Amino acid sequence: MNSRLLMTLQVGVAPIQTIGAVPTGTRRTAPITGGRFEGPRLRGKVLPGGSTDWQRLRSDGVLEMDLHVTLETDDGALITLTSFGLRHGPPEVMAALARGETVDPASYYFRTTPRFTTGAPKYAFLNRLLAVATGDRRPDGPIYTVHEIL
Repeated sequence: MNSRLLMTLQVGVAPIQTIGAVPTGTRRTAPITGGRFEGPRLRGKVLPGGSTDWQRLRSDGVLEMDLHVTLETDDGALITLTSFGLRHGPPEVMAALARGETVDPASYYFRTTPRFTTGAPKYAFLNRLLAVATGDRRPDGPIYTVHEIL
């Protein structure tokens, strides 16, 4: 299977809101405050307001992430991005991330599956591709390296 870089996406995150224990784990949300994305065929900003990462921390320590954001390209096109992912690792690494420390992304698993929709003709190729991303959780928010599957 071949892939190529689609974009690097940096997302700003407000403090996490813990909803609490639910039957399947601990539900929380991470409101998105903004961000930027850049790749060979598109670049722009992440729009705040309505963009959120819905998370569930499972009893086995795996964090399920369900990201929903609106992207605005530098030429004004709007794109929705939804992405499901998983993050987990050794307890000491996950504890360091929870404290807001910068951790080597090679020391934990952080993968997502972004999907895109848009009505902008210039970016219609996004409607027809599958992508995978690796993540790097930083103190101010994650950085995703998104590759389209060829």
